[in-house]
Amino acid sequence: MFDGEIVNADSMQVYKELDIGTAKPTAKEQAAARHHLIDVLEPTEDFDAARFEILAKKVIAEISALGKIPLVVGGTGFYIKALVCGLPETAATDPAIRRRLKRKLKQSSSEVLYRRLQQVDPVTADRLHPNDTFRVIRALEVFATTGEPLSEIHTRHLFETKRYDALKIGLNRSRQALYSRINQRVEKMMAAGFLQEVETLLKKGYGAELKSMQALGYRHMTAFIRGAVTWEEAVATMQRDTRHYAKRQLTWFRKDTEIQWRHPDEWANIQSLIEHHLH
Repeated sequence: MFDGEIVNADSMQVYKELDIGTAKPTAKEQAAARHHLIDVLEPTEDFDAARFEILAKKVIAEISALGKIPLVVGGTGFYIKALVCGLPETAATDPAIRRRLKRKLKQSSSEVLYRRLQQVDPVTADRLHPNDTFRVIRALEVFATTGEPLSEIHTRHLFETKRYDALKIGLNRSRQALYSRINQRVEKMMAAGFLQEVETLLKKGYGAELKSMQALGYRHMTAFIRGAVTWEEAVATMQRDTRHYAKRQLTWFRKDTEIQWRHPDEWANIQSLIEHHLH
């Protein structure tokens, strides 16, 4: 309808072989419209907002040069913010500090590092899951290098510069309906062979310590495979953690006053919003 191409803004759909657990668009869906930044990384690679910003800017320029409309789609809010507004200048990374933090992670646990982040940067800690060790370590690295919390650096930046004339549409439904759909989604993923997907990844040598394997669902299935939890516990915890993640997503996006919220079924209204913006 809008002659558009989709730019993925989901931090996990960039990884090859992580399909069921990331709800990656099917081959049929990807055939209906060209998708970018899906299946571009190996599971062993790290990915962050800075790298996303570079890749997405390039793709958007290419789409625009063809006279088509780039549609940035996905739930990783900080990636979208980085793309539209640019990232703040943070201190150069310090490999020695990062290695020390990773050693501490191996010697203790993710919870120990997370508690440390809660002490030095509670604002950043509040938006991260304790198991998101990649971002927890990055925030601790910034604090150790600069003496400043990452959240304060972001606040100073303000994200006021706008690179694009972007129309932001948020899809929302009632909390009860959302949570019910999340629970059903987890069950459908299991029926589609999610456990076998994770078993295959582990057999290929993709360890639980990788950022990709710490994603929602993957860490839960890994815990079950290793005998740390029962099947019922793994499924219930995965459903609970996904609901909590959705709640954090909504909290993040609701701070953006430019987002126009609509129910997914309000297609005619959404269509008119887009047409008005384009014209």
